[in-house]
Amino acid sequence: MTSLNDTLRSALEHALGLDGVMAGDAIGSKYHVDWTGKAPCRPALLLRPRSTEGVAHALRLCHEVSQPVVIQGGLTGLAGGATPRLGEYALTLERLTGIEAIDVDSATMTVCAGTTLSAIQDAAAQAGLQFPLDLGARGSCTIGGNLATNAGGNRVIRYGMARDLVLGLEAVLADGTIVSSMNTVIKNNTGYDLKNLFIGSEGTLGVITRAVLRLHAAPKERLTALVALASFAHLVQLLRRARAEFGASLGSFEVMWSNYYEFAAARVLSGPRQFEAQHPFYVVMEIESLSPAADRDKLETWLAAALDEGALADVIIGASLADSARLWRVRDAAGELIPSISNPVSYDISLPIGMMQEYLMQVQRRAAPLVNDLGVLIFGHIGDGNLHLVAGLEDSARAEELDEIIYSALAGAGSVSAEHGIGTLKRAYLKYTRTPMEIALMRQIKTTLDPCNILNPGRVL
Repeated sequence: MTSLNDTLRSALEHALGLDGVMAGDAIGSKYHVDWTGKAPCRPALLLRPRSTEGVAHALRLCHEVSQPVVIQGGLTGLAGGATPRLGEYALTLERLTGIEAIDVDSATMTVCAGTTLSAIQDAAAQAGLQFPLDLGARGSCTIGGNLATNAGGNRVIRYGMARDLVLGLEAVLADGTIVSSMNTVIKNNTGYDLKNLFIGSEGTLGVITRAVLRLHAAPKERLTALVALASFAHLVQLLRRARAEFGASLGSFEVMWSNYYEFAAARVLSGPRQFEAQHPFYVVMEIESLSPAADRDKLETWLAAALDEGALADVIIGASLADSARLWRVRDAAGELIPSISNPVSYDISLPIGMMQEYLMQVQRRAAPLVNDLGVLIFGHIGDGNLHLVAGLEDSARAEELDEIIYSALAGAGSVSAEHGIGTLKRAYLKYTRTPMEIALMRQIKTTLDPCNILNPGRVL
């Protein structure tokens, strides 16, 4: 075995260069675990290709000896999918970066998989356009990881998931075969849509190396309001009315239950409270405006009327970019605050809006004996049915009991993963969202594309 490992390492160093392969203490702790922090493990080798061809060479060599490989992007995942397991090599795409082309007329951008989401957003803005995928980890997550997990984020209500923002991509199969489907047009009805084999597959079917992204017109201004509401019924009514009033201009509609809002606001905001009183629900609304003056008047008039009618309890409208950033601050703080909770667990689920209240009441009642005094903190992208639940366990050994409570109540009605993926942490609960026939078909596709099971083995399935 040692001879085989030495031979493989030598071949990988020849293919990727000496700086393209790291081992032992040279592999920093960054590569041992994803953002969950759970079960860190140093990979046996760290592979650092600079090109699609480098990825292909590395996988071809690993495939020949059935060496398992875990794929790593920005390591911001929350499902354990990028955390190495004993004996696995890690393949990072951090050196496969860059924006290759922007076609302003066709509103497309061609990028390498290791490029950060924020770099893509900035490049689109400089071209007078926008790439609307947006999430709190924008500065460190990579587009390859975003696509591999079919990321969602803050603007799904307007632009859809990551899948809806991709025209073409390039991926490398487990045996090193490069599949290049770099389509650059919206209409391309020519058989199977191969890119969707890889988008959302969490690196289990192939490694995404390049992509053609769909850009959109950039708003002249984003108008932001923070709204306080007295009940869930008022919340649903506000969403319905906002959709009717603003249509496609409604870019974000982010909801925070009171327990999350108070927890986060106390830790990230300085100065006086945003609202004098506490309220059961809070919403960050964002309107994408092409006529800022007219749209601001429209938003202010609409919110004032809703306030007079009693549909809202209170409202703050951002008057500047700094104001808007402050209104977003509490909602955006979730990722940085979770590590401050003792024995934290987090969940990313979706279900129809009409079922949310009953579901949450059931979960909170059953979870109460397992969690600390914070209870179950709730926030999310309610416009697309996605909720995030965060809690601190009294006893970390009882995590699976809480998992079962959260996920079993979704059976036949919702999803155990709205946007974070399955990875290793949710694998046992996939049965609550997908049928046995669906799972069997997934296994068949996996076996066909990765017969030696070297790509992210044990993730998803």
